[in-house]
Amino acid sequence: MMQRFGLAVLSVALALGVALFLAQFHFRDIEVPLFLFALAIAAWYGGPGAAAVAWGLSCLSFDYFFVEPLYSLDIAPNDLPYFTVFALFAALVTWFSAVRRRVERELLQTRDDLEKRGAELQASNNELEAFAYSVSHDLRAPLRHMAGFSELLQKNSASVLDDKSKRYIGVILESAKKMGALIDDLLGFSRIGRAETSKATVSLARLVEEALSEVRRDLGDRNIVWKVEKLPAAYGDRAMLRLALVNLISNAVKFTRTRTPAEIEIGHMEQTDNQVVVFVRDNGVGFDMKYASKLFGVFQRLHPTEAFEGTGIGLATVQRIAHRHGGRAWGEGVVGEGATFYLSIAKSQRI
Repeated sequence: MMQRFGLAVLSVALALGVALFLAQFHFRDIEVPLFLFALAIAAWYGGPGAAAVAWGLSCLSFDYFFVEPLYSLDIAPNDLPYFTVFALFAALVTWFSAVRRRVERELLQTRDDLEKRGAELQASNNELEAFAYSVSHDLRAPLRHMAGFSELLQKNSASVLDDKSKRYIGVILESAKKMGALIDDLLGFSRIGRAETSKATVSLARLVEEALSEVRRDLGDRNIVWKVEKLPAAYGDRAMLRLALVNLISNAVKFTRTRTPAEIEIGHMEQTDNQVVVFVRDNGVGFDMKYASKLFGVFQRLHPTEAFEGTGIGLATVQRIAHRHGGRAWGEGVVGEGATFYLSIAKSQRI
């Protein structure tokens, strides 16, 4: 506290000394900016208390040395407006400096609090991902046992089971397969958040070719009209970007199942800030844009499982891959008219 008041006295004393020194060389009205500067310093570094002391000392010094009659605390009537304006302006500068300093300190405190909470949130998120990974991994063994023994029961006891019992076993096997797919997707989603990225310049055209080869294995006799534009190079993790493209293309294939012919277009849009946006457009069932915010959430589905299979993790994986590359993923659609999904990634490494 004494240091703050000392700062107030010292700043005003320095301002007064400089003003009196310059007055000998006939500098006019130099005392006003000097006192205001001293007030600003006292308010900024000393706080409200020091600012009040500095304001009082400045008014007394200004009155005694620079307001007629000189070397007296009296104020001549014709100099009263001059002194009043100085005192009010000095009070305004003092208040503004003190408020600004307080706001800055609050902002710094808020920033520190946010950084602390961000670190805590990141730690909690890492723990949650580790937990999800561990649980998902540990569930695989008992699930394999469940599916394996159900298959053995179905195969070895088929002759002694009635139709209802056979249906029960079929339901168990189907549910085990669905749970297995869900666990695998959940593990994959968790790995994306935990894995280190190995970024390099990659050919998007080549990645799309590989993704199409993987997706086409399960198409059967589907009639799909493909339109694939020439795509540029990008900068990112090759395996992650390939997975993102597989998920986007698979998504388009799935939701065009009711279309004959299905039409799927893969292209890109150039961005100005070192970003390229890859899109996958289809003429499938589409979706209502008011539910667009749910598209990339884990386990979020806009269509019933009976109509379209899936675990609801594919688009969430795409979004996570986009975030790992400093980009984003989003979708646009119209019910009954198709949808377009976008993925933005860097075109090159920033120097």
